[in-house]
Amino acid sequence: MATTEHHKTTQLSTIRGFAELTLEARDPAALVAFYVQGFGLVELSRDRDRIWLAAGETARLGLWKPGEKEFGDEAGAHVHFAFAVQPGGLDAIARRLRAQGVEVEGPIEQGGGDRSLCAQDPEGNVVEAWDLFDRGRTLRSLQDTAA
Repeated sequence: MATTEHHKTTQLSTIRGFAELTLEARDPAALVAFYVQGFGLVELSRDRDRIWLAAGETARLGLWKPGEKEFGDEAGAHVHFAFAVQPGGLDAIARRLRAQGVEVEGPIEQGGGDRSLCAQDPEGNVVEAWDLFDRGRTLRSLQDTAA
């Protein structure tokens, strides 16, 4: 992994996490069902071109119809992202997703004892659920030792 002097600081960042992530959705309602039923997210609001879901206490997931929005931005398509999940929550998520007919890979135990699972949403985005940070691991534990 390439590093720079900037990455060698003792403090990683003042960033606490993601506030929001937006996905492009030809059919936002289908994605709402996937994320609400499979991952237990809660719908926050609907507008003509987007739906917002709560993803934990401090983040939201936007499901946007294609097209330019108010700041000239557009939602991402065919991305990979991960939800932070409490230990013990992965098995329930896997069951709910499989009950929807979704193919789920995992839960799989990772090298540090944490576990994750992956699935594709109806738009082809790869969604991961991972209990890494709720098992006491930190971002520092993921840093390249050469950094």
